[in-house]
Amino acid sequence: MNVRPEWIDYNGHMNVAYYVMAFDQSLDNLLDQIELTRAYRDASNCTVYVLETHVTYRQEVKANDPLLITFRVVDVDDKRIHLFLEMYHEQEGFLAATSEQMILHIDASGPKAHPMPANILGNLQALYAAQKDFPAPDQLRAQIGIRRKKTT
Repeated sequence: MNVRPEWIDYNGHMNVAYYVMAFDQSLDNLLDQIELTRAYRDASNCTVYVLETHVTYRQEVKANDPLLITFRVVDVDDKRIHLFLEMYHEQEGFLAATSEQMILHIDASGPKAHPMPANILGNLQALYAAQKDFPAPDQLRAQIGIRRKKTT
């Protein structure tokens, strides 16, 4: 995707809300890849909710910049998916932002947590196995806080 001009804020770069939206829209590709498709969601009355997200902003992107978003399955169980996404400037290659997310598979009629079907869980487990030995990004499991200089 490219950064749309209407996503630009008064500072001349992409507004924080649109980083979250871009990450969210990129999840559709992952959901399709693991077979958690719109057709599955409609037929099963199951879907996913994002329970928690942590975004870091590394370098600004501007109008019309091309973006590339990658993902990593950090962990998975029968109901939850822990993901780490990275947003890159597709041409210049720099890391623009990251998003760490905890996602819950639910039965929408409750809504309540619901185990994923075996095929979807298997697809996620395969991705996890393929990625689990990759070096952990610095932003993974980062905490928010004011860093204080040590005084002597």
